[in-house]
Amino acid sequence: MELRVIEKTDTELRIEIAGEDHTFMNVLKGALLESEGVAAATYDMNPEQSGGQTEPVLTIKSADIDPLDALEAAAADITDRTGALRDAVGAAA
Repeated sequence: MELRVIEKTDTELRIEIAGEDHTFMNVLKGALLESEGVAAATYDMNPEQSGGQTEPVLTIKSADIDPLDALEAAAADITDRTGALRDAVGAAA
């Protein structure tokens, strides 16, 4: 996965996440919105035909935490949840 920081302040982060699609971006956005201290999380992905960017750009706005820390915590949460799902599927088999 390739990341490129477009803009970062104390309360906002805009980062391009190369090679990802709506499926992953929606999961990541959802995890961010559930995170304490995150005021807003959105992403923009223009289709190639529009002449805009083709890689998704994630925007995180935080109230009182570093948005990069929020992104790291959301990624860890996704890892934990997918591990729990994998364990549950294995136990059901």
